[in-house]
Amino acid sequence: MPKLHISKGKFYDEHGREVYLRGINVDGSAKLPAKPDLPSHEPTNFFKGDDVSFVNRPFPLDEAPSHFARLRNWGYTTIRWIFTWEALEHAGPGKYDTEFVDYTVKCLRIAKEFGFMVIMDPHQDVWSRFTGGSGAPLWTLYACGLDPERFAVTEAALVQNTWPDPTTFPKMIWATNYYRLASQVMFTVFWAGKEFAPKAIIDGKNISDYLQDHFINACRFLLKGISDAGGLMDEVVVGWETINEPNFGLIGNQDLTKVPSEQKLQKGTSPNAWQATLLGSGIACEVEVWDVGGMGPHKTGTTLVDPQGEKAWLSKDYDDTKYGWKRDPDWKLGECLWAQCGIWDPETGEIIKKDYFAKDPRDGSKIDYLYFTNHWFVDHFRKYRDMVRSFNKDTIIFCQPPTNELPPELKGTIDEDENIVYCPHWYDGLTLMTKKWNSWWNVDVIGVLRGRYSSPVFAIKLGETAIRACFRDQLASMRQEGLDNIGTTPCIFTETGIPFDLDDKKAYDNGDYSSQTSALDAVQFALEGSGIQGYTLWNYTSINTNNWGDAWNGEDLSIYSRSLPPTPSTESTRVETPSSIKATLSPPPSMSASSTTSLPHQGPLTTSSTNYRAAAAHIRPWPRAIHGTLGPFGFDLKHSTFTLSLTATSATPNEYPTEIHLPRLHFPVGQTQVTVSGGRWAVVAETLVGGTQGEEEGGDSSGEVLQVLRWWHAEGEQKLEVKGVVIATKDMEGSGEEEMGYLAQYRQQLRNCSVM
Repeated sequence: MPKLHISKGKFYDEHGREVYLRGINVDGSAKLPAKPDLPSHEPTNFFKGDDVSFVNRPFPLDEAPSHFARLRNWGYTTIRWIFTWEALEHAGPGKYDTEFVDYTVKCLRIAKEFGFMVIMDPHQDVWSRFTGGSGAPLWTLYACGLDPERFAVTEAALVQNTWPDPTTFPKMIWATNYYRLASQVMFTVFWAGKEFAPKAIIDGKNISDYLQDHFINACRFLLKGISDAGGLMDEVVVGWETINEPNFGLIGNQDLTKVPSEQKLQKGTSPNAWQATLLGSGIACEVEVWDVGGMGPHKTGTTLVDPQGEKAWLSKDYDDTKYGWKRDPDWKLGECLWAQCGIWDPETGEIIKKDYFAKDPRDGSKIDYLYFTNHWFVDHFRKYRDMVRSFNKDTIIFCQPPTNELPPELKGTIDEDENIVYCPHWYDGLTLMTKKWNSWWNVDVIGVLRGRYSSPVFAIKLGETAIRACFRDQLASMRQEGLDNIGTTPCIFTETGIPFDLDDKKAYDNGDYSSQTSALDAVQFALEGSGIQGYTLWNYTSINTNNWGDAWNGEDLSIYSRSLPPTPSTESTRVETPSSIKATLSPPPSMSASSTTSLPHQGPLTTSSTNYRAAAAHIRPWPRAIHGTLGPFGFDLKHSTFTLSLTATSATPNEYPTEIHLPRLHFPVGQTQVTVSGGRWAVVAETLVGGTQGEEEGGDSSGEVLQVLRWWHAEGEQKLEVKGVVIATKDMEGSGEEEMGYLAQYRQQLRNCSVM
């Protein structure tokens, strides 16, 4: 039996217990080359994209055990492993980096020692590093006739590496590259080159097939390396995700001269697609300028963008033999691809077909976002799925359609499949864009996108309680969309999180992470209450610093940072515990099973230092394995109370009870109360000794200690409640009261217990 399998829309372990996936993305630095070290704020050697190496991304092998141990001690059991197409095929088409594959295999073996389940994620953002994000190799841009060295002057992409002063690169402006020329061209031809760019032929293939084949074959090369290594497929790598955050490019754009009403992000210069096309051909345009404030995006004025005749397209004199491909003579370099498609006339500068992308050329069908997903995305999904399953027909496929859009309609078709997992992404956009936690109001973004309100004003939610409920309901509605469109399959959110550099990074100076804690707790509350089967938080970045964040486009979403001042934790120091902690801690047989019982005090636990952020919000109790069907559960941080319900069809086997991860940060020994509706329970300590997880048996307390509540219950409906210690004095509902002594109290609490 595989380590993880699916039945009727639930995850199960090899012992038949329902599993909830509590995971983390590892690691944000995997978007960047290691040699040379090229964070997004470093301009040197940026355009030498062929001669790079991603070996040691996300971290050197000798550091891997400490990172994996830290994450296991914080309660994570699932990793979404970030890799990019560029890491595999940066040197040129078909030239694969075998050293990177070997390095990845070695990382996965270490992850196996720590008991992790791994989801492999082929990551991208706005196509590539050279268009302002991550993902595809540099040569893909040249293959499409683009010149990345002239993206800056034409604003075909806004890239921090080429920004005049990288320290002033505007917050979150990188995401606007989805609506600029370079990214729009690349995604449009990747999905639908045959339909919309029929002259774009290279090596006898349309550019769509050329790019997709290379992407899939690069993933195949990595998958084969992992499969051939033995002992990793199914045992560690539990599934493969489709390409991260796919974007439609221009497909479905009804009028190139207007910003689509569906486009919710406008920041900085905001050209429509027609203006972006003109700018890419060196023609100056007066474009709108936008910013994002507390009330969302708003226009601030206009400005003239003048490329001064420079073009984002390769010169006709470009040496097109460098990568060994043969371009069809009808595809001319030095000219805009869209002009060659008859969309506009470079001689007059006039647009001819502003609705060129509005309908499917094959049958005239009007294209909307769901039409794109059901056709071009699903066509690619099938090819990727079949490649992955050529190695194992039962491999789980994690399906990620375009962000915030409806999932593909697979239910009732030949593509409906029990071993597909729906994995959307969701972020609180207001907090993400403004980098402030607003506990007074927020917006039901998914409700607005789905047309559930006659006016957006009715989507506004007032007060932190309503905001938290709104987050939960958005996630629950997205989960239901997966059930409606894909079928009875699990839903996990493979990306969600918060920026930690809120309020102009004040927490980095005063140590007060109350805003971050409230924001992240609201997200965790939504995840726990939405009925999903798990999540992987974005993210853990091993090279994060307070100055440059995740070292990528000014983002700073890592729960870990190298720059934080030392604070108490379990890292680097052996946890000294009395031998009595290793004993089963449960009510005496004479006690009523439904009574409330405190864990006996076991003595002091010493800790040392690590670098973490808002630990109170992300180090949480959760259901690790359930005998039966998991019902509602959640952690009330304000009152440090965890509740859970389940329904079992039989009594719990002695060997495989229900298990709850119970972090001592919130539930220290001697200060925790457990109430169960029936049965018996035990709290045991588990260790990671030499990378192997197991229950402590003797007097050796080496390794890090995990605290797990095991519960043997009867059949039927069952309930559990665990009360711990409130470690924050701030009103978690956001009253605005001063948080007197929070940091000192928090640190003292950590000194008195073992941080998981």
